[in-house]
Amino acid sequence: MLNGQPIMTLFVNVKDNNVEQAIRSLKKKMQREGLYKEMKLRKHFEKPCLKRAREKEENIRRSRKTARRNNS
Repeated sequence: MLNGQPIMTLFVNVKDNNVEQAIRSLKKKMQREGLYKEMKLRKHFEKPCLKRAREKEENIRRSRKTARRNNS
């Protein structure tokens, strides 16, 4: 654990020395895990009040999205 957060590891297999394909699959895994978003947020300090507001908006957006999916 680093600063109270678990360490996440991603593994990508390189087949037949095809590094480009391995990089593409790594980028997809990072996108799915939300690492790009986390890196962007950690780049600059975010005030706690702004962080709470952002998280609240994300939760509202996520709940509306699931509601849309369930109604269809």
